[in-house]
Order: sequence, then C-alpha cells, then structure tokens
Amino acid sequence: MNKVIAIVLIVIALGVGYIGINKVAASTKSVKFLGMEISGTNESAQTEGIIYLGFAAALLFGGVLVLRKK
Repeated sequence: MNKVIAIVLIVIALGVGYIGINKVAASTKSVKFLGMEISGTNESAQTEGIIYLGFAAALLFGGVLVLRKK
C-alpha cells in the first residue's frame, strides 16, 4: 500500500513540475520591431510557476520518503 501511495505522489509531482516549468517559460515574451527587441515578463505568472515547482519538489520528496520507509 505504501508503494502505491509513493508512486502516486511521484507521478503527481512530475505532472505539477511540468505545469510549473511551462508557466515559468510562458511568462516571458519578446517581440522584434524595427530592429529592436522588446521583451516583457508577467511576474505573477512567474511567481505562480515557482510555487508549482516548490509544491512539486515537496511532493517528490514526500513520495521518495514514503518509498524508502520500511
């Protein structure tokens, strides 16, 4: 039973981490206009992505901890 919980936690951590990485990557955009590059960032989306990554790390740590527990 513990192995199933650990595997579920690790799989959820991978999914949440993927979402977090995509949010951080999508929070920055740049446009070239008349030879100049204009870039902008969405800080709230970037912060949200970092929170997702932190939550994924916690889930991964919990899953590995449950998996190693005997």
